[in-house]
Amino acid sequence: MATPQPSTSDSEFPYTLTIDLPLPTNRLASSALRTLEVDTELSPFVRRSFALTTPNKAATSDEEAKTVLETIYRATTNRMLRVAVNGFMESLGVILGVMEELDVDVLEMEEDEDEK
Repeated sequence: MATPQPSTSDSEFPYTLTIDLPLPTNRLASSALRTLEVDTELSPFVRRSFALTTPNKAATSDEEAKTVLETIYRATTNRMLRVAVNGFMESLGVILGVMEELDVDVLEMEEDEDEK
């Protein structure tokens, strides 16, 4: 359950949730980010931000090492947070499904795993 976390920058949106999604490559993480960020939040009671990070959260200038899509949600209430995250998860499911079915890198990774 999301809990209120005092924020010095945005006290109007006290409920927060961070979702870290590790992906196999920076290209896939970037594609997911670009796909998700075109849809704005429908509710003025929810804010969302995206970033690409490294799996161990270490600061690096190497863009290829940034393979984790970090999504931070902020909302005025738990209910608004839940509704927004449910919609996000549906979109994410579609994006990952398309990547699994159509993306060359993902198909190559599956073939490599099958050979092991």
